[in-house]
Amino acid sequence: MAVSLTEYANSLDDRNLIWPQVAPPVTVRATPSIQPLNDIRIVLWDVYGTLLRTTGGRFCLIPDPQTALEIALEKTINEFNMWNSMYRKPGPPWQSMINQYTEYHKRLSMAATKRNGDLIDPDLVDLWEGIIARLFSKEYSYDEGFYGDLRQFSEKVAYFFHSNLQGVEARSGALQAMHDLYAIEIAQGLLADGQSFTFTQLLRALSLQGTLPPLAAMFHPDAVLFSHELGIRKPSRSLFELTRERLKVAGFQPEEVLHISCRLATDLVPAKAAGMKTALLAAEKTGLEAQNELLKDSATRPDRLLTDLNQVATLFGIM
Repeated sequence: MAVSLTEYANSLDDRNLIWPQVAPPVTVRATPSIQPLNDIRIVLWDVYGTLLRTTGGRFCLIPDPQTALEIALEKTINEFNMWNSMYRKPGPPWQSMINQYTEYHKRLSMAATKRNGDLIDPDLVDLWEGIIARLFSKEYSYDEGFYGDLRQFSEKVAYFFHSNLQGVEARSGALQAMHDLYAIEIAQGLLADGQSFTFTQLLRALSLQGTLPPLAAMFHPDAVLFSHELGIRKPSRSLFELTRERLKVAGFQPEEVLHISCRLATDLVPAKAAGMKTALLAAEKTGLEAQNELLKDSATRPDRLLTDLNQVATLFGIM
């Protein structure tokens, strides 16, 4: 029986592999606004840049410059023994795959959306499934008993590749903030640009800070929404409207929802337009997106400003 994604990720820990590291945070000068908010019943966290510190501050599939992409492709080719089944070009293995990778990404990014203004979010598992399918024409094989069918295998390849593309680590105070909310029975969810492996990345990073609360009790089942599921990413209006309607069905009115993110224009402004309360996390320069004109405008200004995740408890009267 094939291992799960979590089991696969855990198995890599035993091999002492070298992963990219996130640079130490560079703090910003900001004055927190952390007066308690009334009537909030659920907190929706952003993931990359907020709960997780990551290289570049946000989820990325085509970094600039592309050095990190070259390294991640090279490691992935070697890890899954793809080289002998690739159409080779002179030079290192990554040179034979990088154009294929970027072309698949471009093709997936150009798919039509149902609504004008929505932005496509390519599924990295779809991308790797396409690349791997081409390898079969040159007698490529893998251990199906361990990795599973093509879809399951592609997800594990996508996880390994992205783990080598962008370093991630839980932000200081992330697990404690979630424990504090759990203790006072504030529901929690995730509203983030992310992939099918994002939840696994998040839980593994948080577990390094301590023991997680029971997941079924901490995360509301109708409030974990990643962009890859819908095929559209922030700031697509449809993503926030669907979130609002899904939470309404679950019994949460928009004004009872607090969305926390380090990005104003793409995350908090559309969340506020959907009727939610918002809190901007200004904990470090990397990943922070807080345009002055949006901070000054009452229609887009966040309801609260945090400089540390430990301040989340204060929003709910926990000192």
